[in-house]
Amino acid sequence: MKKTVLTGIRPTGNLHFGHYFGACQNWLKLQEDPNYEFYLEIADIQALTDNFDNPDKVRYNVREITIDMLSIGIDPKKVHLFIQSKIPEIAELTVIYSNLVTMARLYRNPTVKTEIMQKKALFGHEGESVTYGFVGYPVSQAADITAFDGQLIPVGEDQLPLIEQCREIVRKFNAIYGETLKEPEPLLSKNPRIKGLDGGEKMGKSLGNGIYLADDDETIYKKVMSAVTDPEKIHKNDPANPDVCMVYYYHKLIGSHNLENICKECKHGQRGCVNCKKELVTNMLEFLKPIHEKRAYYEANPDVVDELLIKGTREAREKAMKVMKQVRHAIKIDYFEND
Repeated sequence: MKKTVLTGIRPTGNLHFGHYFGACQNWLKLQEDPNYEFYLEIADIQALTDNFDNPDKVRYNVREITIDMLSIGIDPKKVHLFIQSKIPEIAELTVIYSNLVTMARLYRNPTVKTEIMQKKALFGHEGESVTYGFVGYPVSQAADITAFDGQLIPVGEDQLPLIEQCREIVRKFNAIYGETLKEPEPLLSKNPRIKGLDGGEKMGKSLGNGIYLADDDETIYKKVMSAVTDPEKIHKNDPANPDVCMVYYYHKLIGSHNLENICKECKHGQRGCVNCKKELVTNMLEFLKPIHEKRAYYEANPDVVDELLIKGTREAREKAMKVMKQVRHAIKIDYFEND
């Protein structure tokens, strides 16, 4: 039997290179594996946990991020692409699971603790204004996973505490109500975090250091020209260390032509940073060309995007309804279901 793979992305902005090289490339491989049934969730409810005051942003980005995923090659014939909020069974499971998790356990989750401190403007300096919905989003995430009998969950190491919390919920549910739910396993990505243009260890939407797959030519030019290079290289012909240069980092990332010579010329002071950046722009635009062409098609045909989302969400809900029927039976709330 096929194993169920489930992953998701929050619609808070377009996909950037960090998403593409850190996660999406792995998704593209997984969708081609006949051993997997792949569910890909657009997690709009989870996006609202820290964007509750800006629902227009979330709504707009549901379609934007769908277009991004279709443009990079996510195939709706091989992947169940769906919207979280359109699966009411997820909300029902979230409420049920909330009885199985203490507030103290949620606050101990290191991923939650880190994210609360990163959102001081929203939740206060010490997290004193954090909302129930945000602290409890690991419970919602457990519902996301188990609603589709998720067995393999592609994640980075920073997300492992969330998967472990889901596993705890499943074990407790099964211990109380009988073996009903599948316990998921993390599927660790082999790709490292993608650095930002500023040299930061992580490219992020809120950090302003990323290149987005939807960026136009002019935007990419401006961003690349601002990229951090070797601070020890003062003059054009000074030798430099490509290993600390974000321009060379991105040349490697996208597989630029003539990579060996780029490195050699940089080390020997035969390559100026401005020309190197311009070459990167050219190579990056070539890399993004097929993605931009597909994006243009979907932007011009929003009905096609909507139809694919409707179809994928319908398929996902059929699965969630079957799981929910088993859960209701296990906890003795399956009133009148056989009538």
